[in-house]
Amino acid sequence: MASESAAVASHNAHAHPGYGEVRHHFESYEQQKDASTIGMWVFLLTEIMFFGGMFMAYFVYRQWYPTAFASASLKTNLWLGAFNTTVLICSSLTMAMAVHSASLGKRLLLVGFLIATLVLGGAFLGVKAYEYHDKWEHHEIPGEHFECEGCADAGHTPLFFALYFGMTGLHASHMIIGFGILVVLIWQAYKGKFSAKWYTPIELFGLYWHFVDVVWIFLFPLLYLIDRSGQGGLH
Repeated sequence: MASESAAVASHNAHAHPGYGEVRHHFESYEQQKDASTIGMWVFLLTEIMFFGGMFMAYFVYRQWYPTAFASASLKTNLWLGAFNTTVLICSSLTMAMAVHSASLGKRLLLVGFLIATLVLGGAFLGVKAYEYHDKWEHHEIPGEHFECEGCADAGHTPLFFALYFGMTGLHASHMIIGFGILVVLIWQAYKGKFSAKWYTPIELFGLYWHFVDVVWIFLFPLLYLIDRSGQGGLH
């Protein structure tokens, strides 16, 4: 009976390894980490294709209706867009510092930088919510009551705003998902789940967060800066 119980315990420990331990289908931490990293890069490639379709739609319609897109872009708030760009760049820095802290096994610094990333991400979403509300107040949401006062080629400006909400909304949804994951990682880091030997979830989430930031770096000039200097300045 004792030997049977020991065998069951051994099997359970092997089948259900502890947090951060090598899974039974891997030979080492290095192999397990490499597999996780490759998996994340494959996922990010699918995300590139996902966003790529919307970017392609933007470029096609931009070529077809340049006047409509240029004038509609003036309705975006350049300064809020620039502020959010700065916020995300800073969040990439804090996320990189979080990964570095995890690699050194500095738990408190890891928690602090993850919280800083969370706060910056929350600031970005708050500003974006304000922008959406402003568009709602000015009836600049495509639909039955759409208006674009002063826009040239008003018949095609809804295309710009449809892409604006589609692209920034898709980006914001990724931010919200990242926000939730960050909360979990902060809790786990606070509980000491990560060490200098094993911090793969932090590292992989860092890749995701940087990807989301890079997408915004492309969205900002396309949606906020397009032909602005030639259409009325930096409003």
